[in-house]
Amino acid sequence: MTVVVVTHHSAHCLDTLDPLLRHCPHVIIVDNASEDGTVTLAQKRWPHASILALSRNVGFGAANNMALARCQTDFALLLNPDCEATPADLHTLVTAADTFVDAAVVAPQLCDADGHPEVNYRWPWLDWKSTGPAAEGPLCVGFVCGAAMLVRVAKLPQPAFDERFFLYYEDDDLCLRLLRSKQSMIIIPSCRIRHRSRGSVRSPRRLSAEYWRGYHHAQSKLTFIVKYIDTTPTHQQRLRLIALTIITLPLHIVFWSPKMLARKIGRLVGAIKFKTIH
Repeated sequence: MTVVVVTHHSAHCLDTLDPLLRHCPHVIIVDNASEDGTVTLAQKRWPHASILALSRNVGFGAANNMALARCQTDFALLLNPDCEATPADLHTLVTAADTFVDAAVVAPQLCDADGHPEVNYRWPWLDWKSTGPAAEGPLCVGFVCGAAMLVRVAKLPQPAFDERFFLYYEDDDLCLRLLRSKQSMIIIPSCRIRHRSRGSVRSPRRLSAEYWRGYHHAQSKLTFIVKYIDTTPTHQQRLRLIALTIITLPLHIVFWSPKMLARKIGRLVGAIKFKTIH
């Protein structure tokens, strides 16, 4: 089993990754051009890890594809730097994968920084809205959050992630393709992994990072709509996204939130510059 971690300005996350990675013989880290010493620190901490230091940020999905192409084990745990997993968590997921031998993906219950369960699994929102109580035991689902997922490498499409999604919606896309090809995804609620959402990146240019976060969210959302819904309404969706962003912009000026303002401006530019995918 191989643990795969994609980093970008993630040096602050290495301490929380250590309890798992120092016990795993197979580790692949793909670094998307960090400028905070992530690569050097990771090399010192985990000399057994294979670390691919990229000269530019190629995106989350593309970086994971690079790691999966180098994976020599049957399973890979795709883990965000802002997740806190233990060897016991990994053992639980691998045991579940050995039980559900047809599953392409086995995923934990993610919890927020305070330990409260997140909604990290559901059915595809394109088909129907998921309702009802939380899973009480292993359950087949139609989507699991890409922050932490144990994948059976042989059952993934090639490449696993559509690299047109630079950031955001790449897990929606992968899970929808798996579901439509009749591959199963299982949530294991007894395995609880803490996820400090949006904590993977601590850029020295924080407002710039928020701008690009908003930019790529808009681009990926519209890309997903074009790919799975219809190219016809994309123009309307794009105009709606632009209008809603413009309407909410003044709120972040009045109540002064530079972070949210930068993110909204990025979303606005991302929507304006969106071009139909091919």
